Amino acid sequence: MKRIAVYCGASRGKNPIYETHAIMLAKWIASHRYGLVYGGGKIGLMGIVADTVLNNGGSVTGIIPQFLVDREIAHPRLDQLIVTEDMDVRKKKMMELSDCCIALPGGPGTLEEISEAVSWVRVGENDSPCIFYNVNGYYDLVAQFFDQMVSEGFLTQEDRAKVFFIDALDAIEKVISSYQPPVVRKYAK
Repeated sequence: MKRIAVYCGASRGKNPIYETHAIMLAKWIASHRYGLVYGGGKIGLMGIVADTVLNNGGSVTGIIPQFLVDREIAHPRLDQLIVTEDMDVRKKKMMELSDCCIALPGGPGTLEEISEAVSWVRVGENDSPCIFYNVNGYYDLVAQFFDQMVSEGFLTQEDRAKVFFIDALDAIEKVISSYQPPVVRKYAK
């Protein structure tokens, strides 16, 4: 079974469209018989995605650092809950266990996690496609920033083409089925 890492907010956001698309993505994951790998929380979009996958017969693995377990936000009904010592171990474990990384809207933590996944692809430590699920244009400015990285010479166009900004679920399946990891980056002297 393929597993999809979903990074998303520990809050729901102000616009109900984010919750709607979190549910749509979770139902899509379950209907395609993908397993969910996520941050292990029971709150915000994280909890919504996990609950929806579980309620639709899907498999859910949560990965959560101990300090968040101590704050009592760990989801109690998961198929598997892996407790890590810190966020760094959590992020690495999520990438190890997944075949695709998808970011729903979220805050700085969500952006950091998907950005790290993208960065690790470039250096050969992550071979999964990285997708920004661009609900309601949420990641438009991030896409523009990646384009600026290309125009300023900090990112190749080939690597930029491997960072996906998608606003439809059927496009996610196309990325997963046709994805080829980039050639591992070589550094000039």
